[in-house]
Amino acid sequence: MHIVIMGCGRVGSALAQTLEQQGHTVAVVDQDPTAFRRLGSGFGGRRVTGVGFDQDTLREAGIEEAGAFAAVSSGDNSNIIAARVAREMFGVENVAARIYDPRRAEVYQRLGIPTVATVRWTADQMLRRLLPSGAEPLWRDPTGGVQLAEIPVAEAWIGHRISKLQEETGVRVAFLTRLGEAVLPSSSTVLQEGDLVHVMMRTDEVETVEAAFAQGPEEGGH
Repeated sequence: MHIVIMGCGRVGSALAQTLEQQGHTVAVVDQDPTAFRRLGSGFGGRRVTGVGFDQDTLREAGIEEAGAFAAVSSGDNSNIIAARVAREMFGVENVAARIYDPRRAEVYQRLGIPTVATVRWTADQMLRRLLPSGAEPLWRDPTGGVQLAEIPVAEAWIGHRISKLQEETGVRVAFLTRLGEAVLPSSSTVLQEGDLVHVMMRTDEVETVEAAFAQGPEEGGH
């Protein structure tokens, strides 16, 4: 995947190096050309000097081929503008913005832009939003036999009831994150676009459950 990162501070440079090590192509945008020194001589991606929400700058960084965009500059407003440009102007699917002010983060989350408030930022959280594949264990019981995890759900599940998801995959949906808020679903709750699904399941069934979530429901009604 090609990934564009706005901001070459400690976070942006660490993200760029990690993503490149994972085999992705990376372009980093920063207004200060000296910031690129943080990337080191071994970095093989693009270094683009410019404003991260400028469309021409983003095009130079390869935004039109990008599968993900991370806005991790030092300015909240710049980050959210850039994230919205990436998603709304260029249709980038996986977008995340770092926000310093947690109160703002809640507002932006409601705009449909996944945000990471700096106080609880980790590289894993940001990578999770850029590369949403595979279960992310959030908790395991002491024996390791059962775990709580966030699992990406295929678009085909949207509009179907939680009860159908549970019946076909054998998991228990613990809660949803919807528009930045935790929701305890009932059997009649219907999955909406943007929902993050957190499930309880047996650890030895993770791969089977992931596959069922990625495939979509079997033929039949809701």
